[in-house]
Amino acid sequence: MKYSKTTIAIPPGETIREKLQDRGMSQKEFAVRMDLSQKHVSKLINGEVQLTQDVAQRLEMVLGVSARFWNNLEAIYREDLERVRMENELEAEAEIARKFPYNEMAKNGWVPETRKQNERVINLRKFFEVVRLDLVMRTGVEQMACRRLSETEKGDYGMAAWTQAAKLTAREMEAAPIDIKGLEKALPEIRALNLLPPKEQSIRLREMLASHGIALVFLPHTKGSYLHGATFVDGKKIVMGITLRGRYADKFWFSIFHEIGHILLGHLDLPEGTGINEEKAADKFAAETLIPDREVLNFTHSRDINVKNIRSFAADQGIQPGIVVARLQRQKVIDYNQFNHLKEQYIFVSGDSGENKEEN
Repeated sequence: MKYSKTTIAIPPGETIREKLQDRGMSQKEFAVRMDLSQKHVSKLINGEVQLTQDVAQRLEMVLGVSARFWNNLEAIYREDLERVRMENELEAEAEIARKFPYNEMAKNGWVPETRKQNERVINLRKFFEVVRLDLVMRTGVEQMACRRLSETEKGDYGMAAWTQAAKLTAREMEAAPIDIKGLEKALPEIRALNLLPPKEQSIRLREMLASHGIALVFLPHTKGSYLHGATFVDGKKIVMGITLRGRYADKFWFSIFHEIGHILLGHLDLPEGTGINEEKAADKFAAETLIPDREVLNFTHSRDINVKNIRSFAADQGIQPGIVVARLQRQKVIDYNQFNHLKEQYIFVSGDSGENKEEN
């Protein structure tokens, strides 16, 4: 007999046991009359073997109850058994489901809204395309390159949700075959996009990356994931997801080139994803691509740090003044509260097909 909180699966053997007790017949005698081994009869009564149509016919002869009755009992038992299994699995997976930011996922339209825990488990299974939620963290989530500010268990589950949403979104996007050499040659052209109006930036950037086999996805940041961006291979394309966490243009472009760095530095081939060394290498690549170290050094040694000179240096470098400010802050040339008015902010528009950034 198997049971869950709402269902009890009673094997036909319980009815056989009752019939034998009513007749005062031992299982040994019953086995002889059924022309079955005592071991098989014991398993039949305990629900450990299936009641076949052949056994149903024998039961009709020995116990005088129709074979159809026994076949129906067996069918009901198997249905209840499956229901018990599923309900117990759902109960066990409820703890895992609580680790995912379900309300936030529903708000973003990734899963249906519901307060029922069993429905959440089922919806999460479908979203992650797994038969059990304990498989989510074993389906390649760790095999990616990403820019995060912190790592926590809550963040890991939030990142898993965000990554799956990026993967599903990217499936609907067209991209040329992956072309790493072409991407490297296109770096100056990609960098120049930072000076375009924000809406045009996102459209052109997505088109350029798609021409090299990269599907660029903009998605809302999931709380606790501390994620700026992530890049991974899915099928025949590379998926690059950007969260616009922080909304500042300097963070956006740093994340873009950080993720491009992972691609060009070969980090997507690492079986267990990136570590501290790879993340530092991608940071260095992004910083150097946006503004070469030697140019920053020359600027800080030859000019006073003021608004006029920052704007002039930015124009010379073909970069936004706010990106210069962020670089100087990161290198502790200026304080983090200085010249922030020069930083451009983007507003993330969820669900917009490509035009994901607007000026504040």
